[in-house]
Amino acid sequence: MIGTGAIAGAHAGAVAAHADRAVVGHGVDLDAGRAQGFAEQHGLASWGTDLAAALAGGEDGPPDLAHICTPPGSHVPLAVQCLEAGVPVLLEKPPALSLAEVDELLAVSERTGVDVAVVFQHRFGAGAERARRLLADGVLGRPLVATCHTLWFRDPEYFAVPWRGRWEVEGGGPTMGHGIHQIDLFLALLGPWEEVSAMAGRQARDTETEDVSTALVRFADGTLATIVNSLVSPRQTSSLRIDTEHATLEVDHLYGYTDADWTFTPAPGSEQVAEHWVPDPDAPSSSHTGQVGVLLDALDAGTPLPVTLREARDTLELVAAIYASAFTGRTVRRGEIGPGHPFHSRMDGTGAPWMTTTTTTTTEGDHR
Repeated sequence: MIGTGAIAGAHAGAVAAHADRAVVGHGVDLDAGRAQGFAEQHGLASWGTDLAAALAGGEDGPPDLAHICTPPGSHVPLAVQCLEAGVPVLLEKPPALSLAEVDELLAVSERTGVDVAVVFQHRFGAGAERARRLLADGVLGRPLVATCHTLWFRDPEYFAVPWRGRWEVEGGGPTMGHGIHQIDLFLALLGPWEEVSAMAGRQARDTETEDVSTALVRFADGTLATIVNSLVSPRQTSSLRIDTEHATLEVDHLYGYTDADWTFTPAPGSEQVAEHWVPDPDAPSSSHTGQVGVLLDALDAGTPLPVTLREARDTLELVAAIYASAFTGRTVRRGEIGPGHPFHSRMDGTGAPWMTTTTTTTTEGDHR
């Protein structure tokens, strides 16, 4: 476990849920006291501050997997160090600060032949798996219109942590660091997007990054969709809705859903499709535990680890396109952001509009 802060607890708990298959053997952190406390809390055999030594391993050889649970700005260099040591990686979201960094990591993974998986745990709940199957099989007809909303609330104190709300360290605001989970599930269900037109604003928080973004997206199959990400919404919710020819699929939750959080509504005259949606009250929820279980299956079978870095790049490309459209006022098409494009190397690309003025945040917000 590399990085033993808050999110590392979710990773340790996920591994503990599969204790018959895996165990966390070592914790690494720049803060020795934090690493020690984490090791004691979760029953780790060892801990330290030397990543190279941890990757080398002990009598049993190197570890089978490294979980990277550090702030986003350190993800790629730490992942590269693991891959060069021959250790596969489970990387927290967002995997990198830019598409350029993801491409760098992809190149190292392909050269070394060592896998990187990215934490997008919402793909692994029973409801999402059922929805994906029905959409792929065509049982529900064509998707027509869809919404993807991550409406959360973070007070000013939340941003007192030095790495939050900064492009250089966090890579972006709620579009990058919060809504990316829902965006990833959206793409997993609907497939590739084609073009996006977006706006972003710094409405109420004194940060470098946005605190709200909105986007209109056309998918390759013609589906029209909206994506909204916010950190200034007092009634918090994470929701997806997909209206198809024969039914509406919806999930409304906050940080993880159960089968009970899904709603299935047949279209008038298509009531028979309801027989394909059979909730299971005992089905697993979306969680790190679910993704770790599927990942262990992949390790045992020698198959690619879920979610692959290339799949994660598709999600990050839409995030980059939302920023590019919002900051330039242009519609952005899939595949447009490549080497040499300003939004390939940085999510703020040509610069957030509010960073080019000397004014501070007002109640009216700064937006384009």
